[in-house]
Amino acid sequence: MKLFRLFVLFFFVTILNASESRAIALAKSLHLSAGSKAIVQWERIFASPRKMKRYKIDQLSQEDREILKEYLIDHAIDSDKPTIAGI
Repeated sequence: MKLFRLFVLFFFVTILNASESRAIALAKSLHLSAGSKAIVQWERIFASPRKMKRYKIDQLSQEDREILKEYLIDHAIDSDKPTIAGI
């Protein structure tokens, strides 16, 4: 049973890491930095079709948008895990 739990834990950690890597790659391809905006600013961008078009987010699939949005909000300048240290 412990081996099964260890396998499940490893599996989910691997999936989460892959999702994070994918989000980072998407952000880089669009020249977006999570730490360049606050959480509320990222939420406004994803709520506005016009703003999503400005940042070319509208060209992504719905799944990629969700992954990117989660990453940008989780690592925004005012988040618990900002991409820019010391702020």
